[in-house]
Amino acid sequence: MKATSFEFRFRILIAILLYVIGFWAPWTRYGAVAPDTTAWLALSTTLAGWHWLTVSQATLLVTCLAILFCFAGAALRIWGTAYLGSSVVHSMEMQAGRIVASGPYRFVRNPLYLGTWLFSIGVSILMPPSGAIFFLLATFLFYFRLILGEEHYLAAQLGEPYLEYCRRVRRVVPSLRPQLPASGLQAQWMQGWVGEVFPFAFACCLAALAWQYNAQLLIRCVLICFGLSLLARAALPRPQLAGH
Repeated sequence: MKATSFEFRFRILIAILLYVIGFWAPWTRYGAVAPDTTAWLALSTTLAGWHWLTVSQATLLVTCLAILFCFAGAALRIWGTAYLGSSVVHSMEMQAGRIVASGPYRFVRNPLYLGTWLFSIGVSILMPPSGAIFFLLATFLFYFRLILGEEHYLAAQLGEPYLEYCRRVRRVVPSLRPQLPASGLQAQWMQGWVGEVFPFAFACCLAALAWQYNAQLLIRCVLICFGLSLLARAALPRPQLAGH
């Protein structure tokens, strides 16, 4: 079930494709019913239909949860990238230096992928309902395959020290307390912030503009933030390999 080297090498393009399909939802555009709503509205009306909340209260709840998921995902990715290094995180090849037992890696083995999943939940409210379901399921499956592929590679490269790390630190469910002593690796916060412009910038856009309840405006923000992230990463100096 682990991802192939092709999937890892082109994971960013595959992720973009999943976003496109989620927002486009072609099976509805060319079906009997056009996608005239978003998961945002569908969730809000469904919650209101249970008669626990009014429509306005349900909409506020869904909006706040989406903002929370986006900021939580962005924070995890910034934290993880600061310790791993942007060049390693966005490399087209798997890399195995030394085991990073600092920052979020003391609590969970894959903070970057966990952050991606959380962020994806927040973004998905802008998609058609069926597109959001496809996007979340496909994103979970794709990144879980990447996790398995990376773990197989790292176990082969690093051997018993990495296997011991895996025994002590959970794969995707964070522990409440660090499971390992800090390795002493210093965070590269510029790498973290600049390397993860996209999730943080969009989380800020969502927090500022969601109250207009204009999905089209926020979809444009997704595109703009992604474009800014490419420019920001291109401007980053290439650091030395920090390890994994």
